[in-house]
Amino acid sequence: MGSANLSQDTLAEDLLELALKSGAEAAEVYQSRSLSRPVFFEANRLKQLETSQSEGTALRLWRNGRPGLTVAYGSVDPQVMVERSLDLSQLNQPESVELVSKSLEFYPDLGEAVPVDMLINWGKEAIALIRDIYPDVLCNSDWECDVENTRLINSKGLDCHYSDTTLSCYMSAEWVRGDDFLSVADGQTQRGELNPDKVAHQILQRLNWAQENVYTPSGRLPVLFTSKAADMLWGTVQAALNGKQVLEKASPWAERLGKPIVVPTLTLYQDPEAGPYSCPFDDEGNPTKSLIFVKNGILRNFYSDHTTGQQLGIGSTGNGFRPGLGSYPTPGLFNFLIQPGTASLQELIQDMDDGLIVDQILGESGGISGDFSINIDLGYRVKKGQIIGRVKDTMVVGNVYTALKQIVKLGGDADWNGACYTPSLIVEGLSTTGKNS
Repeated sequence: MGSANLSQDTLAEDLLELALKSGAEAAEVYQSRSLSRPVFFEANRLKQLETSQSEGTALRLWRNGRPGLTVAYGSVDPQVMVERSLDLSQLNQPESVELVSKSLEFYPDLGEAVPVDMLINWGKEAIALIRDIYPDVLCNSDWECDVENTRLINSKGLDCHYSDTTLSCYMSAEWVRGDDFLSVADGQTQRGELNPDKVAHQILQRLNWAQENVYTPSGRLPVLFTSKAADMLWGTVQAALNGKQVLEKASPWAERLGKPIVVPTLTLYQDPEAGPYSCPFDDEGNPTKSLIFVKNGILRNFYSDHTTGQQLGIGSTGNGFRPGLGSYPTPGLFNFLIQPGTASLQELIQDMDDGLIVDQILGESGGISGDFSINIDLGYRVKKGQIIGRVKDTMVVGNVYTALKQIVKLGGDADWNGACYTPSLIVEGLSTTGKNS
């Protein structure tokens, strides 16, 4: 299942050749293969081992300027795929053919696979660390090694491919105390090695903080979003930086290039070589690149695919990605990083006189509008720099764009939450309410 297998497979070449012989003036083939070996633990015990494979091929061609896109999974009949794409092209309006024209590009494979025994050992180690302190807690987790191969080839000479091996884990600890149910979750995505000690430590820290349940304050209070919860803010930011949203005037930052939009302490960027979500090229074949979106609070760049970039007059930023195999490339991010501060999480807590910590949330932000109303799934009350207990039935209401102007401090504890690398942060002036208030 290595990337060499995809690059040596002749299916892509066969599809291109057949498409051109059948009357298409241009064509591209996108291939994705994955092999996953997850290990599952349930109620503190190893439950099952799995092996799953998937393979998908997308053919896009143009005949008489009309595009046709066909997707097939598993084994592929090239003749059937080409005929189907040609038939579909008759239903679409003509469009300009926009394919990257490059010679063969070599990209090194990323990450290293680990044996299933190692995944099992990591899972057992993390569970043992938690249950040594909290023997009544039930732990569920999955530990996974995933190998994904990607290849993109087109009729203009482009041929690029690479293999990406990532390790991931997700772990939850369930603690039942009479009528009170508590679930604390954490996880990691890395290349090369996972750290069960770190996962277990973070869960133990949250369990320690939750020893007592306390009343929820109401009104406007400082709120500390941990690195796990802070991602809620950045989803809206990523949407606002999307060139397509800018083109449609849906982004409130569409006319704000070169102007301050958030607090001066914020710098937001992407880095094609950073972390487990690094990526050498986008789904149009353009090399990805470093791009600073916000520098010291000032808006510097948007991200775009080829078509959107042309319309905006900025060209592609190497951010043309397919939401799914059967979709056309559209502006998307492979990773998103927030430059951290220097304070530890404990120092951030000590800076709060009276406030809340949000660690896990229910619900999502309001998208491009920025309005949010989230229920705290796991949160804590802070008084005079000390955590005094867990809060329940609590809601935080606000607007992301306003919150980004009210960040008072960034932590130095940045971590990956999905493809977002974010530190903890304190926001002033958010509204909080609770049933017991």
